[in-house]
Amino acid sequence: MKIHSPFRTALVATLGVGLGIMLLTSVQMLSTVLLYIGTALFLSLGLDPLVSFLERRGMPRWASVLTTIVAVLGVFTAIVLIILPVVIEQISQLVTKITDLIVNGDQTIQNLKDWMTDTFPNLRVNDVFAYVEDWFSKEDWAKTVTDWGGSIGQGVLIVGGAVLTGLFGAFIVLVLTIYLTASTPSLKRAVYQLVPASRRERFIDIADQITDSVGHYVMGQVTLGVINGILSSIYLSIINAPFTAVLAVVAFFFSLIPLVGTLTGSTLIVLACLIPGVGSPATALAAAIYYLIYMQIEAYFIAPRIMSRAVAVPGAVVVIAALSGGALLGLLGALIAIPVAASILIIYRQVLIPRMNER
Repeated sequence: MKIHSPFRTALVATLGVGLGIMLLTSVQMLSTVLLYIGTALFLSLGLDPLVSFLERRGMPRWASVLTTIVAVLGVFTAIVLIILPVVIEQISQLVTKITDLIVNGDQTIQNLKDWMTDTFPNLRVNDVFAYVEDWFSKEDWAKTVTDWGGSIGQGVLIVGGAVLTGLFGAFIVLVLTIYLTASTPSLKRAVYQLVPASRRERFIDIADQITDSVGHYVMGQVTLGVINGILSSIYLSIINAPFTAVLAVVAFFFSLIPLVGTLTGSTLIVLACLIPGVGSPATALAAAIYYLIYMQIEAYFIAPRIMSRAVAVPGAVVVIAALSGGALLGLLGALIAIPVAASILIIYRQVLIPRMNER
């Protein structure tokens, strides 16, 4: 290909590259804002089934939105006010216990040796501890501890700034969620107008399926978390597990994570039941048996019924979506990855496959 004006071609290419870099830089600078908007949109779609339910009962849109938001905030505030004092007290006890274990290191190690000797009589416990002590002696742990101590002040400032940023972000997300929930129909109509009239009806049908699926998924995942948290609180209280309120909150929040959340939260709870002085192997074993049974019941009975109105996503797609979302956006990415995958599956099954079959 012959280039008649090298200068003009180079200028256009340079401007194109510069425009691309400017767009990428703008997206990077606005990543936090885009994250806030995405989170608010995700939450508003989750609240939309409740709003639609109230609308079908004769309430106007604004009253349905207001009732839903007030109800959700009221329940969340009540739970926080009831559980927060207990959680703070039990976290303080947990920190105190861990501190005692670290301060009384020799006695803790001796207790651990005695427990391992009684539990594993054929294990050469002294050799294992001798190997561990030898490995620690080869590391410059004094310098490491000094470095950690020197960075504590900076770490406190960073944590404080992160907390303030998180609170500000939560407020922004709350405001955006209220606005998006209230204006969901008008936003949908605005988007639908961008589609040609000949394809608009089909586009509206698929878009409604996607938004309904995301909404039911969000509500279903929260319901699973509530069920796991309540049952965990009851059972852990029965077996006298340590820090019951804290562990119940852990069970709730980890249940919000698809696929691996319940397993991860259950593992942490079982390990917490092994803390010397407050837990015991018997308590941990009872907790492990309970969660093994609960995970089977949840997978085969509870989740299918709660998630019946959401789009079914194959297990392999769930794993890939959760890992990809977590790598891109952390915990939030893992949470929204499954609805995004479900939306892509709807488009694949109802748009791409029919077009391919027509050819």
